[in-house]
Amino acid sequence: MIHIDSTSNMPIYQQIYEHLKRKIMAGTLKEGDKLTSTRVFAKNFCVARNTVENAYSQLCLEGYVLNKPGSGFIVQGMNDHLPSFLKNDLMHESQYAELERSSFEEPKVYLYDFQYGNLDILFPYSLWRRFTTEILLSFDAQRINSYNDKQGELDLRIEIMKYLQEARAVSCTPDQIVLCCGTQYALDMICKLFSDDGRKLAMEEPGYNGARTVFVNNGFEIIPIPIQSDGISIPDLERSSVKLTYITPSHQFPTGVVMPIQNRLHLLHWATQQNGIIIEDDYDSELRYHARPIPSLQSLDTSGRVIYLGTFSKSLSPGLRMGYMILPKWLLPKYHTMFAKYSSSIPWLEQKIVSLYMAGGHWERHIRKVCLYNKKKHDVMLKTITQLMGDKIIIQGNNAGLHILLQFVNGEKQNWLIDKAREYKVKVYPTSPFWHTKENASENTLLLGFSMLNEKEIVDGLTLLNKAWFDQ
Repeated sequence: MIHIDSTSNMPIYQQIYEHLKRKIMAGTLKEGDKLTSTRVFAKNFCVARNTVENAYSQLCLEGYVLNKPGSGFIVQGMNDHLPSFLKNDLMHESQYAELERSSFEEPKVYLYDFQYGNLDILFPYSLWRRFTTEILLSFDAQRINSYNDKQGELDLRIEIMKYLQEARAVSCTPDQIVLCCGTQYALDMICKLFSDDGRKLAMEEPGYNGARTVFVNNGFEIIPIPIQSDGISIPDLERSSVKLTYITPSHQFPTGVVMPIQNRLHLLHWATQQNGIIIEDDYDSELRYHARPIPSLQSLDTSGRVIYLGTFSKSLSPGLRMGYMILPKWLLPKYHTMFAKYSSSIPWLEQKIVSLYMAGGHWERHIRKVCLYNKKKHDVMLKTITQLMGDKIIIQGNNAGLHILLQFVNGEKQNWLIDKAREYKVKVYPTSPFWHTKENASENTLLLGFSMLNEKEIVDGLTLLNKAWFDQ
């Protein structure tokens, strides 16, 4: 008997198709057998008839059954021709059904997940629906049928320019802005722009491993430069002889270190003297909780040495896949030559929605709301950790962003800490993936994000972690 699960992520027609296909492959339905008519099947299982027809049509398309006019759907022979490994792997129907249910209903292993990256429920759904309808009913809607400007919609680039000038002191024109489907896509383009310059790149150590992966995939040799209390070690950078460096100066990832003005000027001087390029990833610049956002490195650049990267992923939605880069003016001719045949990597409709959203003042209001919302969670997290764990830990990278680091003063190791947390159904994360040179990684430090937990969940999760780690 077929089990139809209306709560499954698998469409009902596909559940029917999979069930009948397995029976045919297992020989339960033999050559010449006639399938139940679509009308009777739909009535017996309380599903729509066209749902059954879709399943039967797929079986016909793949050759499992044949639709004979006047006779119905007839099973075709195939079991004798199945490879032996498929015959051996065919499972009993009840076993397969149980496996199928478990595959689509992943058990909730963890009560609390201190992950970093995904966001919770502050997305402006109602405005998004309204703007979507407004755009699709406009005269402009016909442009959804066309390939659009490779740099993105001009009106959105203008809105981004205005916002960055006000919030980050960024100096640019709309022509310098290139919209990209995320930071990694932007970095991939930058790699292509500098593929003929030795393919060496300096990165913060530790640093964002998502960026490192892009550089490695493009054949770049990574030169790790240590992070100090005031940011990337500029003396080490100067000794490295590289001309291209990727940094996160306003909230270093993952340590949270902020580069002071003296080092920013020193870094820009290095880039000017070496004819170098600084890739400034300003990934969560809006999220500062007890001070104003730090002005961007690009705002201090007078020599065109900085490529600026921004994103909507940390404050609006990572699922939008929308970010941008700002290229120095001298680099634009090379960009236009190299990417002349490219089209925009972000859907036109999505760009228009974000443009309307920003133009109506909703983005600034959203940022204020998000900052206040995350500040409350951030403060609760720090207060709870301090109360529960006291001098057993050192908190790093607080007062900004969506994560903190916990350093354990008694030298507890990452793997042990993660395993003990798992016993209490709490998920925490190592920092070792952020190190290029793994043997130099700090073994007594964990990353805890708070973007997907509410205040009560943060307190409850930390209470369990304290029991797991210290109530022995």
